[in-house]
Amino acid sequence: MQVSKILNRRTFLRTTGLGTAGLLAKIGVAPIAAKEPRTNTIADFLEIALQATAFELPLLPGTWTRVWGYKGSVLYGDPASLQTIQEPPRNYPVRFSNRANLQAPPRPARPPYSYLGPIIKVRRGQRVRINFTNNLPEQTVMHWHGLHIAPEMDAHPSFLVAPGQNYVYEFEVANRAGTYWFHPHPDGRTGRQVYNGLAGLFVVSDDEEAAASLPAGNFDIPLVIQDRIIDANNQFVYQAGGGQTGGMMGNDGFLGDRILVNGRPDFTLDVARRAYRLRLLNGSNSRVYKLVWDDGTPLTVIGTDGGLLERAVQRNYVMLAPGERVELWVDFSGRESGAMMQLRSLQFSGAEMGMGMGGNQMLPNGAPFTVMNVRVVGRAGEPTPPPTQLSTINRYRMEDTVNRNAPRSFAVSMGTGGMMGGGMRWLLNGRPYQEAEVATNEIVRLNTTEVWELINNSTGGMMGMSMVHPIHIHGLQFQVIERQIASQMTAGYETVRYGYVDEGWKDTVMMMPGERIRLLLRFEDFTGKYVYHCHNLEHEDAGMMRNYLVRA
Repeated sequence: MQVSKILNRRTFLRTTGLGTAGLLAKIGVAPIAAKEPRTNTIADFLEIALQATAFELPLLPGTWTRVWGYKGSVLYGDPASLQTIQEPPRNYPVRFSNRANLQAPPRPARPPYSYLGPIIKVRRGQRVRINFTNNLPEQTVMHWHGLHIAPEMDAHPSFLVAPGQNYVYEFEVANRAGTYWFHPHPDGRTGRQVYNGLAGLFVVSDDEEAAASLPAGNFDIPLVIQDRIIDANNQFVYQAGGGQTGGMMGNDGFLGDRILVNGRPDFTLDVARRAYRLRLLNGSNSRVYKLVWDDGTPLTVIGTDGGLLERAVQRNYVMLAPGERVELWVDFSGRESGAMMQLRSLQFSGAEMGMGMGGNQMLPNGAPFTVMNVRVVGRAGEPTPPPTQLSTINRYRMEDTVNRNAPRSFAVSMGTGGMMGGGMRWLLNGRPYQEAEVATNEIVRLNTTEVWELINNSTGGMMGMSMVHPIHIHGLQFQVIERQIASQMTAGYETVRYGYVDEGWKDTVMMMPGERIRLLLRFEDFTGKYVYHCHNLEHEDAGMMRNYLVRA
């Protein structure tokens, strides 16, 4: 561990000039000055104070809901670089659980803002410093999902931050314009911490995106989709494995019976009669969405995990697995004022467990439901098609890979992983996660391009297990070049296959049972140990994660 990045609280406050007022700036207290940045202009440098903390808010009428969230303030740089997913009114009440003797503020029926976030907005090439404080009652670490950064900045589980301690994340933004995100990544606790509310967006812009003249400002809308179980007291109920107990715990994944968008149930988005850019993130622990407009309008996709496509593509539906992002161009100009639409998730098959392990039986994976409502308001604008050219993508080539004749293979299976007395769990290449362990086939060379083959062997069989696995690789973006499906699994595959969007850069890829996927990846700029894992967070927490090592 690089302990030079770990600071005690007194040193942290002294070196950054940050006190409690600075950490709470986003709820009404002005930020204070910090140390001078390494560069000479605000445009080149951004410094943010960010804390993970517990608080309460009025999610539904009645008892306030206890959540965890990230709160922050800009110490140096453009104040607009830090935004809430939905801005609260001035002095809107929030109750922090670690603030003693705080009088209960008035109780509005519903919150006009989200506990999720914040949104951090940066430009490609900008230097960013995040002064992070852990005010949670347990260890955590921040993962910058999709970013190309050094291992010590990327939330490897070995860089845990203890309660009351601090960590400085600092990196140059190398990624192209796109919708990235951040969330906790402690081994064995990621699912619970994300479920409690820890997730925010990291939005990158660049000159190429600006040249495309896409909808911006109030017409560029983030939409974080999650599912939860909310009890009679308005509290989130977390049941790994859908409430199952025993040795199979975590082999299913959490499934809620209530859909939240931007941290709010029964979400309605009001839109003007014009074109919009919608940035969708599947922030659920394990639920997969088959997204469709209820009136049959095709979805126009302009971006995926790693930014804009070269050109817009249309799909009748789009599959979105946990951790994946998709950007949509939607033109509401032809709708009547007052018209209502629904974004729905359609029924699909093949993603469920066997042996009755379907998780939340009230709303199993693959069931149909409404995600959110859209209400069209105002006067009509001019119809606007997406640009014919959105970006340029530099394609990797198979002939440039160092292992084109022997792709590196990673197979999903069920087993004990060689652990005596251990229960059955999902494994990668037959191995569970061990913090220090790197297998021979998990060592790659710097400045090389490789082809990897991912194989989902969860096809039923003796164990009765059959499940979708979204695989996320830290530290880079990759390109999907091929998909194949086992003949016995084609029925379920046919219900999802036309919803894949593989034309752009990806950092997370959905694998159906029996599916075999080939990726092209390049390892550059950094050496060290990263992880790859299933982004079903309960699978990850149960050990479906491995290290890979980049060597010079």
